Amino acid sequence: MKKKVLGLFMAATMVASMLAGCGSKAATSTDTTKTEPATETVAETPDAETPAPQIEKIKVAYMPNYASLATIAAAEGTGAFEQYGFDVELVEFADGPTIISAMESGSIDYAYIGTGAHKLCVLGRADVICFAQLSNADAVIGNTEKGVSAITDLKGKKVAYSSGTSSEEILKATLGKENMTLSDIEAVDMDASAITTAMISGAVDACATWSPNTLTIYNELGEKAVELGANKDFVDTNVSVSSFIAMPDKVKNNREQVVRFVEAVLAGSDFRSKDENFETNCKFAADLTGLSLESMTGCKLDAEWVDATTIHELVNNGQMQSYYEIQQKNFLEAGAIEEEVPIENYVHFDIMNEAYEAYK
Repeated sequence: MKKKVLGLFMAATMVASMLAGCGSKAATSTDTTKTEPATETVAETPDAETPAPQIEKIKVAYMPNYASLATIAAAEGTGAFEQYGFDVELVEFADGPTIISAMESGSIDYAYIGTGAHKLCVLGRADVICFAQLSNADAVIGNTEKGVSAITDLKGKKVAYSSGTSSEEILKATLGKENMTLSDIEAVDMDASAITTAMISGAVDACATWSPNTLTIYNELGEKAVELGANKDFVDTNVSVSSFIAMPDKVKNNREQVVRFVEAVLAGSDFRSKDENFETNCKFAADLTGLSLESMTGCKLDAEWVDATTIHELVNNGQMQSYYEIQQKNFLEAGAIEEEVPIENYVHFDIMNEAYEAYK
């Protein structure tokens, strides 16, 4: 049965009305200790003529940046999640590997991850259910006051990064431009949330991080901050793919729900892909999470915000598969995984196609 999300592109007065209610659902702080399944079905009181829909409570993990929130905020703010039968509770995490650990405990249903955490998908710990976007949000930043104005200046310097995330991937790619590796620097592995403070305080000489941390660092350091490498420098060899994921068991045993979730994601993708919706969507994201509006609006160029039809085309012209193949090749070359795995083992192009046909 084909479904359509109603009201995604209604008049501005309708958007404003939805926006007013956006802030009523606060994001939940990270909790990885819960072991009970997160999904709960709540039956609303039926009216006199038709049975009420079954609304399922789900927990969706995100990271505190616009790239992670853009599609989720659009789907929630425009009512797409509710239209497809979901009552969403957002849960904030610092990075993708931590998200996947929480999903394995049963405390999270669905999540957005950046490119670094995809190696855990290759290893069979999570499945990709929908492509999100190619990111432009990661960068390696040097502090000229610390003697770092070029990649070669990083030799022997303290460089903060977060292992297992896109931070590590962009750092390795940037070093590789000058035939350098992590062994050529004093690599300081730290929690993603601590990198910004370390960079601004001068505790490290350079860092690899993502938006909005990059924006904060540029604003605080001013002319002392220099970009040494970013996603846009490696589009042919090191694409930064972001995705929505679920546990393999959920994909196998609750496919109908997974497809509906992807339909809502496609609806969100359509809304957030339009330039005229950007500021509204930033407000959705800020209100939902309590993050500053400024940290959202400064991230417009952090990704290619593709719509549902483009996602469908990328699936069927083979381009999306090539993105994941390049990603996996980079994991192999970096030693993050030991052997090549068929992309179809963990990326569900079939679910993306099924959801698109139902959505359209």
